[in-house]
Amino acid sequence: MSAPNPSKPTFPAAMPSITPAVALPARPALLSRAGWTVFTVALLLVCALAPVLNLWVPEGSVFHLSDYGVALLGKIMCFAICALAMDLIWGYTGILSLGHGLFFALGGYVMGMYLMRQIGRDGNYQSDLPDFMVFLDWKELPWHWALSDSFVATVLLVFLVPGALAGVFGYFAFRSRIKGVYFSIITQAMTYAAMLLFFRNETGMGGNNGFTDFKRILGISIATPSMRMVLFVLTGLALLGCYLFGRWLVASKYGRVLQAIRDAESRVMFSGYNPLPYKLSIWVISAMMCGLAGALYVPQVGIINPSEMSAANSIEMAVWAAVGGRATLVGPIAGAFIVNGAKSWLTVTAPEYWLYFLGALFIAVTLFLPQGVVGLVKKLKKGKVATGEAAAQKGPQA
Repeated sequence: MSAPNPSKPTFPAAMPSITPAVALPARPALLSRAGWTVFTVALLLVCALAPVLNLWVPEGSVFHLSDYGVALLGKIMCFAICALAMDLIWGYTGILSLGHGLFFALGGYVMGMYLMRQIGRDGNYQSDLPDFMVFLDWKELPWHWALSDSFVATVLLVFLVPGALAGVFGYFAFRSRIKGVYFSIITQAMTYAAMLLFFRNETGMGGNNGFTDFKRILGISIATPSMRMVLFVLTGLALLGCYLFGRWLVASKYGRVLQAIRDAESRVMFSGYNPLPYKLSIWVISAMMCGLAGALYVPQVGIINPSEMSAANSIEMAVWAAVGGRATLVGPIAGAFIVNGAKSWLTVTAPEYWLYFLGALFIAVTLFLPQGVVGLVKKLKKGKVATGEAAAQKGPQA
């Protein structure tokens, strides 16, 4: 056996590498137990209670839900979907859009084209072409009406048309790193330009009158109480589905990156993340949600015209989110109901003061309630909890 060579260095045996375990934060639940309870109650109100009160409770009863009430609630639920879409880009990503009325109107126009084709020969001119085309002496449908007679294609285009426009616009805007007030102004300019385009008769979109006099959807009369209730229930389900989707989105890693972009975009870039795909994707998702809201809005209201693209409508969406509370999801829904409920009441009782009320409401929320109604409720709850704890501490001392 050879003796060890003292001149040859010896090395200790390799120690196994030990990597300390890092506990990653658990993904929060989609909704708390109380949240699921509220969600279930809302689902029952939309799918069970409202149909019963409207279709089976006699009109003379105090519990009867009138057709006007059904149409009003359905319209406000469409606005609530837009408020949710605004919260995803403004509240969670820090992108203030003043042009989301365009995506809402595009979804409405896609659905309106299908409804106009459903009229068939029941129009005033008894032609296969829509009445406004006959009046303008059109001989055939323009190319962009090619798929308007298919309900399946219409449903797809409700999402694809607003999404495609948002994708093209957003890509160039975000790639150029346009942000803040400049981005808001550009979105408003885009919406205004589209409104001027749709006012022109040669676009084949009805000009300043738009689309109206709808009669059927899927071959069923649109004016029957049962069809109106079906549209109401579908709108409620769409709102609840968008809310759950939003909750899932913001609780994911994707949602945390969006909030990081909102708080410090430069730090996100230094951390190795490219903000462009995140901002562009949430921008497109938000536009598609507004397109869905517009498609549900048109058959319930019975008309779509370029005025839906006005700057005031897009600004109102931001007001709904601000009044309810940004970055809360439930806040914008509440804001849409509060503002539009007040609008419906004031436009009847005091129509000349409605715009003053809207402006004063937005200023008051900005100055005194920066976190909206939801933030005020949270403060009140914290105040009650603090008062209870103080009383509990004084009790044993006494």
